[in-house]
Amino acid sequence: MIVIPAIDLKNGKCVRLLQGEASQETIYSDDPAAMAQSFESAGAQRLHLVDLDGAFAGKTANLNSIQNIVRAINIPIELGGGIRNLDDIKRMLDLGISSVIVGTMAVKEPKTLETALKEYPGEQIILGVDSRRGKVAVQGWEEQTEINDVEFGKHWKNQGVERIIFTDIARDGMLTGPNLEALRHFAAGTQLKITASGGVSAKEDIDNLKNLEIPEIDHVIVGKAIYEGKVQLNEILP
Repeated sequence: MIVIPAIDLKNGKCVRLLQGEASQETIYSDDPAAMAQSFESAGAQRLHLVDLDGAFAGKTANLNSIQNIVRAINIPIELGGGIRNLDDIKRMLDLGISSVIVGTMAVKEPKTLETALKEYPGEQIILGVDSRRGKVAVQGWEEQTEINDVEFGKHWKNQGVERIIFTDIARDGMLTGPNLEALRHFAAGTQLKITASGGVSAKEDIDNLKNLEIPEIDHVIVGKAIYEGKVQLNEILP
């Protein structure tokens, strides 16, 4: 199980939102690049990066901060938020991002994503499935659809997606533990590689994910629990 620390960018700062609400933010650092370096120094093998302003605006909004982070660390970076077209994907990959995360594009511009998956195979493109009660949400979680999350995952698997970041919106930022049942259901239904996201509050939550013994669930993202001191990096990183 690879544990991936998360940095959420808003107005050039490292923040966390409560339930994805832009008005419910806590600022943890004015220097996201230094935060990324601290994660790498602690042993992180990968960084999860989200441009929150981009997610809400529909276009990249923290480019300077993203560039600074890319220059500051050597580990792979996965980036989501505001990536809506082929140019966005190309620009981020050319910048040095290892994997771009798309979600809204899969709903709003599916033909564009189909083209991108052919051009950038493997895990250069990761599909973000943000789920609320089994239904997909988009536009920074502001728009709820009636699309079943498992069927959505299966469709995009057939188009070339290899990895999903599965976020249970109800758990994100709440420190209540991952939704193990939803993850088990999604993994069984899609047979895709899955990065679990949302809800990790303690080392025990990561242990519980491991104890599912579902090989497809091999990455987990940890954000607020790190910043709030609920988990210590030396305990959860190799």
